[in-house]
Amino acid sequence: MSTNKTRQARWRSANPQKYDAHKAVCKAMRSGKLEKQHCEVCGASHVDAHHDNYDKPLNVRWLCRRHHIQLHFYGADMFPLKGKASEAG
Repeated sequence: MSTNKTRQARWRSANPQKYDAHKAVCKAMRSGKLEKQHCEVCGASHVDAHHDNYDKPLNVRWLCRRHHIQLHFYGADMFPLKGKASEAG
């Protein structure tokens, strides 16, 4: 194995639980168990799945990139949960 890992490969190695959660979301979306929703803040259709808790990999919040970055920068209080987050399984 090359010691010259890509940034993405280094992130995967350093964050196995997060990577497993991302893979679980992708698999659930491919199987139809999980569907993308619109951004819970602004309603945009191009969204990311955000995990509040990586122990529940299919419990995600759908946020556009702008709001996803803001949530990570300013913290969870930026966009409090509205009702229950999308949850499959």
